[in-house]
Amino acid sequence: MFAYSSVEQYHARLQDGSTTCVQAVEHYLDQINQCLHLNAFVTVYAAEALERATALDNARQSGTAMGPLHGVVIGIKDVISHKDHGLSAASNILKGFTAIYSATAVERLLAAGAIIIGSLNCDEFAMGSTNEHSAYGKVLNAIDETRVPGGSSGGSAVAVQAGLCMISLGSDTGGSVRQPADFCGIIGLKPGYGRISRYGLISYASSFDQIGIFGTTVNDVALALEVMSGADEYDSTVSQQEVPAYSQLLPTEKKFRYAYLHSALHHPALDPEIKEAIINKGEELQAAGHTVEAVDFDLIDYVVPAYYVLTTAEASSNLSRYDGVKFGYRTGSDSKDLTDFYKMTRSEGFGKEVKRRIMLGTFVLSAGYYDAYFTRAQRVRQLLCDQINAIFKNYDFIFLPTSPVTAFRAGEMDDPIAMYLADIYTVMANLVGCPAISLPLFRHSNGMPFGLQVMSARFDEVSLLQVANQLLTQKKD
Repeated sequence: MFAYSSVEQYHARLQDGSTTCVQAVEHYLDQINQCLHLNAFVTVYAAEALERATALDNARQSGTAMGPLHGVVIGIKDVISHKDHGLSAASNILKGFTAIYSATAVERLLAAGAIIIGSLNCDEFAMGSTNEHSAYGKVLNAIDETRVPGGSSGGSAVAVQAGLCMISLGSDTGGSVRQPADFCGIIGLKPGYGRISRYGLISYASSFDQIGIFGTTVNDVALALEVMSGADEYDSTVSQQEVPAYSQLLPTEKKFRYAYLHSALHHPALDPEIKEAIINKGEELQAAGHTVEAVDFDLIDYVVPAYYVLTTAEASSNLSRYDGVKFGYRTGSDSKDLTDFYKMTRSEGFGKEVKRRIMLGTFVLSAGYYDAYFTRAQRVRQLLCDQINAIFKNYDFIFLPTSPVTAFRAGEMDDPIAMYLADIYTVMANLVGCPAISLPLFRHSNGMPFGLQVMSARFDEVSLLQVANQLLTQKKD
């Protein structure tokens, strides 16, 4: 019987002949079929995955060297382009669209030997925190099917949580990898802005978006990051910095300097059990010889408003291309003129949450309100960058809750303002461009998991992964 614990263990079994890539794919296809009700996948590439697995097995048996992700079964969020496969951003406005090129991240996964098993459900255009805003219906949390898996990358989180693939890709604009990882009890990494090319990622808010990674071990996540990162001629915003060998740099006995934001851990929105667990974790770290100190941070209540002003403004601009002219959904109703045609196509094709954010973004960019909202939000963003950078001059990490609550029940978050405010702890890393990771360290009295979020300075994913490995190793001990 096939069992998976890590890429390293899987590769060892491939090399000693105790398993094959075909057996791995057959196992995951069986698991997917047993869990169809979770609605994690939009499309499963069964025949293609088996064909690639066979080719990889044949190549390995003929003496060809294994790539770093040889035979690793991966699912990708339905906002990441994979040539000749469907790409819809879980939206009716793109249903039936076929990608004409692959994202750089996908190309690099395939070059490293990965097997893409399917595309994963998400909130429409990555806008949402529950995975209830999808043209394909909601995704269920495998731990408690009455609860949401988080969003927007809920399908990606559940695919790893329920053992439907080894690793999955999501996108993180304001917490869309870390928050579902928190709700599902797995690891979720948002690399620093520019670490992974955004070429082939459907844009929501271009100065915030970043492809992220879900996994069950830090080593797996580090290996995927190592493969996908690096310069790309197709993305002018990607970092030109050399990519470290993340997976080989994880072990460390270093004592780190942690900061926590006093205003964040004592915020009225934070669940008391989550607060207590994180404070206790800080005390444990201090007792183990690490430095853990509170720092003043007076901008906490400005974080969510600034984020939603800026991201909706960018969404308004980015989503203007979906007008029914060249691709995607086109209204079948008679329209009086071109403007009416645009209105009808977009009204029918976009879901409620996407339309809400487009309208908000259009409003804050309008002539009478641009300075009052957009310009001020940009100033807040700069202040946040300055304060966070100042903290990282004295500390290695900032630790925070990932979410103020554990996974809530489906339909419970029907107030959009309440849903936006629940992003209070995750949007910071996107506003300032820092890498951040959610680690599954805790269990609530309600039976649901919750995590610790750790942020590091820009492009210091090495330290972030080292401390993640250290914290999860201590949990096992």
